[in-house]
Amino acid sequence: MKQLLFFLLLAFCSKATLAQQWKLVWSDEFTLPGLPDPSKWDYDIGGNGWGNQEKQVYTKADPKTVSIRNGSLFITAYKTPEGKYHSARLVTRGKADWRYGRIEIRARLPRGRGVWPAIWMLPTDDAYGDWPTSGEIDIMEFVGHNPDSVFTSVHTDAYNHMMGTQKTKGHLLRMNWQDFHVYAIEWLENHIHFKIDGNTVFSFKKEKDEAEVWPFDQPFYLILNLAIGGTWGGQKGIDDSIFPQSLEVDYVRVSQPAAH
Repeated sequence: MKQLLFFLLLAFCSKATLAQQWKLVWSDEFTLPGLPDPSKWDYDIGGNGWGNQEKQVYTKADPKTVSIRNGSLFITAYKTPEGKYHSARLVTRGKADWRYGRIEIRARLPRGRGVWPAIWMLPTDDAYGDWPTSGEIDIMEFVGHNPDSVFTSVHTDAYNHMMGTQKTKGHLLRMNWQDFHVYAIEWLENHIHFKIDGNTVFSFKKEKDEAEVWPFDQPFYLILNLAIGGTWGGQKGIDDSIFPQSLEVDYVRVSQPAAH
């Protein structure tokens, strides 16, 4: 019995130590109604297709496309009477960025053919050159025509979707895909672990020091967006009857390794 208690205590302490290895350094709990905090978030704006033939126009600080209510951030896409799709793309660029850490987002996804929400990261400075040379981290991507799965990926000069070599993995969420889930990465010097609801679903490990495979030694900023259509999101067309649709975010939390 004493031996069993010892091992149980050891397991508890190990879990406690693991839980305490991260220190919260930045967060947004979205508690204040209205527009997002401008000290934390900026906007990408425009409707140039964003490199993926997307159909939406991203607007800036428009309550129709971005608002905080009931303790959540809503990024909403809708179709205008003129036939355009309006949405929003929030970024922490120029406000906050991080080199390594745990980035955790609790979110609920939109639904319907044509939606393409994403939670992802890009480098603050293209230290190794233009995309994809300086890297991209996709914490979560979802396309409405594939409603039972979400995807996690990295893109580098050696591994990217333009060449079909991207490091990616799909994850089956079955019928509860539209519930809230916690999407996270744990990014350290030699690996990026992708997690859903605390479970590691994909890992990308540094194979060598060259930037073509591991550009992830530079600060990256966070992006939250809801695209419509495009080369992936629009593969099976857009169902206009679904709008409006929203990506709902309960919180964003960033932690970094705690000092020992």
